[in-house]
Amino acid sequence: MLINPVRVIAEFLKLWKLILELAKKDLITRYLGSYLGILWGFIQPAVLILIFWFVFQVGFKSIPVENFPFILWLICGISPWYFFSDAINMGTYAIEHNSYLVKKIVFKVSILPIIKNISALFIHLFYIIIIFILFAAYGYKPSVYNIQLLYYLTCLFFLAVALCYITSSVLIFLKDVGQIVGMFLQFGFWLTPIFWSFDILPEKYQFYFKLNPLYYIIEGYRDTFIHHVWFWEHPFLTAYFWVLLAIIFALAIIVFKKLKPHFADVL
Repeated sequence: MLINPVRVIAEFLKLWKLILELAKKDLITRYLGSYLGILWGFIQPAVLILIFWFVFQVGFKSIPVENFPFILWLICGISPWYFFSDAINMGTYAIEHNSYLVKKIVFKVSILPIIKNISALFIHLFYIIIIFILFAAYGYKPSVYNIQLLYYLTCLFFLAVALCYITSSVLIFLKDVGQIVGMFLQFGFWLTPIFWSFDILPEKYQFYFKLNPLYYIIEGYRDTFIHHVWFWEHPFLTAYFWVLLAIIFALAIIVFKKLKPHFADVL
């Protein structure tokens, strides 16, 4: 079956208003019933970063990494990871938790994983604001390299969406997928250079860790804020990431289309 990515993207552009509205509603629903409501979605990241700053910068007095304060180096790596983890965790249950919409013939079921990812994106944008504030507090001004944050954010978003299409579709038929995804995210956190510098790895192992697409994105965030390196200066990694993303997306669309006719029956 031939997959036309241009047609797929055009199809969703027609529904962007509905997607955005449902994403905002999803974000509000997550904190429904709490006194501060949606504000918790922005308070939690701020408190988390404050804890990291106090523990590593004040408590442990962590040494700089690559001549940068450890907290700045850490937040550039952990922010994209939190978006990815949040998006995958929520996106995996996107179809199951909206079974009432799946059973409506007129509803476009394929937008459900995207809605969950955009909901997670709202929180991630707040993380990005915190990054700029922290860098300014340490005396680092914005640079022209910060523009490519949009590029890496696009990479991160489409990678998460593609994986959510696969996990959310298979979960309907295999409930263990939720636990499997959680387990892989735990392994992925420590196998990705978030808390540790990639330079500590023996050179003979570095190639295998670079196969992880999140390596490209997390190092890209650090290139954007710390190293000041453009993404096209890593031609082989960039080509590898987009080829891998295209394969994952093609597989995701095939899996989704094959399983979609049976969603309503199983749910």
